[in-house]
Amino acid sequence: MRKLIMWNVITLDGYFEGEKSWDLSFHAHVWGKELEEFSLTQLKSADMLVFGASTYKGMADYWTKAEAEEGEVAKFMNKIPKVVCSSTLKTADWNHTAIVKDAVAEISKLKQQGNGNIFVFGSSNLSQSFMKAGLFDEFRLCIAPVFLGNGRLLFHQGIPHQKLKLLEALPLVTGGTVLRYTPVKD
Repeated sequence: MRKLIMWNVITLDGYFEGEKSWDLSFHAHVWGKELEEFSLTQLKSADMLVFGASTYKGMADYWTKAEAEEGEVAKFMNKIPKVVCSSTLKTADWNHTAIVKDAVAEISKLKQQGNGNIFVFGSSNLSQSFMKAGLFDEFRLCIAPVFLGNGRLLFHQGIPHQKLKLLEALPLVTGGTVLRYTPVKD
């Protein structure tokens, strides 16, 4: 069975995006050789990526043009199968992308097929739906050592109470920390 894993870079005060859409400038505080290698390891363990519609559009726009700058990571991003969860999107042109309307039902089914990991990048609204449905098997966060002060929070009010178990805390030379948690099943 596949594991559904959330992956996000967030600030110490919980923002995953600045005040403007796609303001990810704080990523520069943690990006380096260690995080690049961690990203490649994650992508090599994955057989699918899942996005909400807004994140999908931004990721497709960036990664389809990034192979010269981003090398091996971009190659993985462009070749791996992707699912975009949207009730309104009509087409998805990024390589190997399927559109699903009922995210919770479809991802529940997809978790039963195959053995590779399924990653959700960004997509805070979609992630909240998955959290409410209890679908995540793991949460992976890279904490950037910065207070942003405003922007878009990753975790909103209304997510269900969930106790987590720490699987790993990986300090980075950049000052960031990668945290891996799994939900504790009662």
